[in-house]
Amino acid sequence: MKTIITILLFMFFAIWTNGQTTNPKYDSTLAIKLGADEYGMKNYILVMLKTGSNKTTDKVMIDSCFNGHMANINRLVYLEKLIVAGPLDKNDKTYRGIFILNVSTIEEANTLLQTDPAVKEKLLEAELYKWYGSAALSEYLDASDKIWKKNF
Repeated sequence: MKTIITILLFMFFAIWTNGQTTNPKYDSTLAIKLGADEYGMKNYILVMLKTGSNKTTDKVMIDSCFNGHMANINRLVYLEKLIVAGPLDKNDKTYRGIFILNVSTIEEANTLLQTDPAVKEKLLEAELYKWYGSAALSEYLDASDKIWKKNF
């Protein structure tokens, strides 16, 4: 009986270790720089921006806030805190856009969002979710900066 258990354990570990593979392209320096775990992933905060509770019709104030919103997006990208941003088409949930913030806590995300004039003035409101995604997500920013022709 002891021999059978030993053989079964040996077979289990042989199969288990065979299933474990290491990526031949793995770059430990890049993984560390990007904060990747062993799966190449990390935690972010996904922000769903939706129409806020401020129903003002003051066009000057609205324009000022949304100009500040765009400037803040650029600032957060520069600080490497904002990885993805973009608008959504009209929808029945009043979602207006998304952010993926390069932070791991809701608290830090809320602090960053309070630097956005449109959020601060409640023209936009945010729903925040913890999200686990590729640590390489930020690497697309260099390429994206080379393909836009016109600034917003």
